[in-house]
Amino acid sequence: MNASSPGSVLVIGSANLDFVVRASHVPAPGETVLGREFTTHPGGKGANQAVACARAGGASTRMLLALGDDAHALPLETSLRDAGVELVVMRAKAPTGVAFVCLSGTAENAITVAPGANLSLQPHHLPSLTGVSHLLMQLESPLESVIAWARSAREAGVVTVLNAAPAQALSRDTLALVDILIVNEPELVQLTGIHDLDGALDSLDNACVVVTLGARGCLARANGERFVQPAFAIDPVDTTGAGDTFCGTLVAALSRGLPLTGALRHATAASALACTRLGAQAGVPSRAEVDALLARVPTTPAHAHHAP
Repeated sequence: MNASSPGSVLVIGSANLDFVVRASHVPAPGETVLGREFTTHPGGKGANQAVACARAGGASTRMLLALGDDAHALPLETSLRDAGVELVVMRAKAPTGVAFVCLSGTAENAITVAPGANLSLQPHHLPSLTGVSHLLMQLESPLESVIAWARSAREAGVVTVLNAAPAQALSRDTLALVDILIVNEPELVQLTGIHDLDGALDSLDNACVVVTLGARGCLARANGERFVQPAFAIDPVDTTGAGDTFCGTLVAALSRGLPLTGALRHATAASALACTRLGAQAGVPSRAEVDALLARVPTTPAHAHHAP
């Protein structure tokens, strides 16, 4: 993987306004639950990851996104710009994407997304890759567009990073365009059809695969080695956006030259802090807050062992 210019990240993906209701528990099918507080928060996997990347510091962050010409677009643009993200906005005829989130008292959530304008992003909307070191994408954009953007980035010598979420089947040809693949355990199973973690990792040919493990931290495989990063102990309030915080922080750390082990530690710390606050983007910590946690909490740094 060759970065054309370290320290510059382009994020392409979704931006949604999250409508969040707090309740005692997430309703089962057919069940009505009486909720408590209702709030709105800027969200969407792409926008969350762009905010996390920008707040992580050291990485110039730009984002390509699609928004409708409606009131829901304004708080999304404001949140991104306030975080220091440079925006390339495609204005769509469709309404701005929204997500409906039920957040339980145990910090679990259930989310339904209406993508709206997010589905209008096309391959030709890709901005210039000049000076970009890393391209970060997710799967809330049309798959054919994601494939085209990855191919263009690969041809330009840009490191391609895909958070394969929401989970869906991807061909080997598509995965071959990805340098760094980031998934959680269910997404890894969806991709590979293999329930054994080591077996699933061994079945993928990507240069680097990172698997987030929730309260157990994360696991990565790169250059024939496994890297294990334990989690940071926290009291969770809202896990919404924690995975996105991990992705954005990881790519920012890599773009500023940190080794994979250091990037995993920063990303895990940022994700832990995000779980202690409400809101996908409001909960994203600053670089100073992550550094303070790393200095304050004794934790085993990511360590390697050779893959079998």
